[in-house]
Amino acid sequence: MTNKKRPWCPGAIFHITARGNHRNDIFRNQEDFQVYSTFLEEALQHFENQFQIYCYCLMNNHVHLLVKTENLHICNFISRVHSIYARYFNKKYKYIGHLYQDRYYTELIEDDAQLLSTSRYIHLNPVRANMVKKPADYQWSSYSMVIGLNREKLINSEPILSYFKANKSREFYKSFVESAIKIKLDEGEEVI
Repeated sequence: MTNKKRPWCPGAIFHITARGNHRNDIFRNQEDFQVYSTFLEEALQHFENQFQIYCYCLMNNHVHLLVKTENLHICNFISRVHSIYARYFNKKYKYIGHLYQDRYYTELIEDDAQLLSTSRYIHLNPVRANMVKKPADYQWSSYSMVIGLNREKLINSEPILSYFKANKSREFYKSFVESAIKIKLDEGEEVI
């Protein structure tokens, strides 16, 4: 059976999701998260500005990336990162078999509203999973970079921040994301 061809055009933006096989963890410790981040950085350099990461979140058993392509298909970038990381993981843990469940999933971002809602969804992932109370508390997400708490590494947040008032864009983005966290005083925290 052949793999379904993925849509692509120059300048397309994609929400990429990749999950561990059988929902198993693909990151077992802090070093694994760091190594994957390093492979992302290496791939960005290798392809010389053909891809931009707008935001990301690395969870224990899956990853979310919001990536803009230039003149190369997204499969070039993701295949490079995932094959190198799978070799690292398999060697380190003496793992045999597929690290990832199927191929990665792609969702083409078709408009501005979808771009913003997808970035918010990605950044709220650790809150939804009850790993942290606030998205800025999660180490393996770009959220703290986008809102200005940490220096930007790997990402270009400007395209997302450009939708908000220039001199307060980071503050407004923070409000946009965190407004989706609804607090119920009687029953604890609920994320919508």
